[in-house]
Amino acid sequence: MAKKAANCEYCSNFVYDEDYECYVCDRNLDEDEMARFLTGTFDSCPYFQLYDEYKIVRKQM
Repeated sequence: MAKKAANCEYCSNFVYDEDYECYVCDRNLDEDEMARFLTGTFDSCPYFQLYDEYKIVRKQM
């Protein structure tokens, strides 16, 4: 399986955490993945899923 490119702003796993008052990755990252995520060098995320707000609408058509 090829790894997908990551842009966290467009990922459905990138959610707002009210406790921390910032956006966080909703996936359970291991220590190495978390270090890359925090330093901004997480450029090939295996968990990336494009956030598509119209996905449900297309299914209804």
